[in-house]
Amino acid sequence: MSKKHYVVWAGKTPGVYDSWPACQAQVTGYPEAKYKSYATRALAEAAYKDGWKKHWGRGGKAAAPAGEGKAAGARAGAGAARRPGSKPAVSPASIDYDSVSVDVGTHGNPGPIEYKGVDTATGELLFQVGPIPNGTNNLGEFIAIVHALSYLKARGSARTVYTDSRTALAWIRNKKIASTLRRDASTAQVWALADRAMRWLHENDYPNKIVKWETESWGEIKADFGRK
Repeated sequence: MSKKHYVVWAGKTPGVYDSWPACQAQVTGYPEAKYKSYATRALAEAAYKDGWKKHWGRGGKAAAPAGEGKAAGARAGAGAARRPGSKPAVSPASIDYDSVSVDVGTHGNPGPIEYKGVDTATGELLFQVGPIPNGTNNLGEFIAIVHALSYLKARGSARTVYTDSRTALAWIRNKKIASTLRRDASTAQVWALADRAMRWLHENDYPNKIVKWETESWGEIKADFGRK
């Protein structure tokens, strides 16, 4: 894993740190700590100079390492300012980084789709499938979630799965696909995968939580294909 660098905007001693333990020492126990990891020291130093309002809580490619969210956890709280009457901002520290994030890339809807699952903490690619001809975003999200559940069950892991699709979450919860995509030769592959995923759900139990990724508060999901 490449070395990361950490910005602490609000902590015991604000600054740029070159290891997670050093950063952790500054934010653990500090009320409303604000911190984030970056791939290079130059990026971290620039972000530190910019200030937390421009960077903190906006997601992006630089993810916090495993355990980072738990370390500051509830102590970090929701420190971002908000308008009266609006929903509280959700701190990045409330993200469960010991998790898998899934997302779908599309070229038209319906159209060719692909999906992948990544380690939420590191961005490491765990699996990727596609392109699959003539699918939909919702079918892809559903298949990706079940792929993640199957992947984790095979490894004896109870890690959380994140998705940004409310529709796919409903299909998982109800164990029923409510897609209007027609079934014909052009959609045979995506429907075969979706039907197989549904059979897996009916035939398997799993301990994993499946959680909605809050894009508005956290930025794009870590598996995002960047095609929006």
